[in-house]
Amino acid sequence: MRHGEVINPGGDRPVYYGAMDVSLSPLGELEAIEAASYLSRYHLQHVASSPLKRAIFGARQVLARQPLSKDENNNDSNDINIYDCFKELDRGAWCGLTKDEIGADNLARFDACDESVTPRDGGESYPTLKDRVLKARDELLKITDVGCTSALVSHLQVTRVILSEALGMSVDELAGLGIATASITCIDYCSNTGKEIVRFQSFKPECGLEESKDGAN
Repeated sequence: MRHGEVINPGGDRPVYYGAMDVSLSPLGELEAIEAASYLSRYHLQHVASSPLKRAIFGARQVLARQPLSKDENNNDSNDINIYDCFKELDRGAWCGLTKDEIGADNLARFDACDESVTPRDGGESYPTLKDRVLKARDELLKITDVGCTSALVSHLQVTRVILSEALGMSVDELAGLGIATASITCIDYCSNTGKEIVRFQSFKPECGLEESKDGAN
């Protein structure tokens, strides 16, 4: 599940924010609640999240709609599993800049995985992002029992990595994947063969909310 609409830190000037810890808009919170309500029909063994607050909000909504389990002392044992490696792509020095300020050529080269244009000040390339996200995905799968389901609430680029891997796409193709705010993507993983099957992608429950603004990210 991707988080809902955010409050863009550039205001009327849409800027890239990447791994900045920006807040959800009021609409984004409603979107997350609706997505969590949809997921309440599934029994989830684990609910995982990025450490950023826009994802944690959604994860808490998902968890709140799940039946509580008890540990050996009869205490509620449910909690969110937070993985730092599910954080959004770090845009580094590009944070706070518009598409025009970064430049169309730089963005095109970045999307094509030309690592020579990786932004300075801690910016990440798509290959670097893919490595850390898939490592965290494997950790989550490892604690998910065969036949069970876990949910992850994260970000646009994180979802793109996991989905593109399941679809057999190369890393330089993932930027073309559309993932709506507060949408749900479902992937089955075969414990025997390792085969990945995409059941649905970027599904957004129809609940009468206005269309979100999903600009530079």
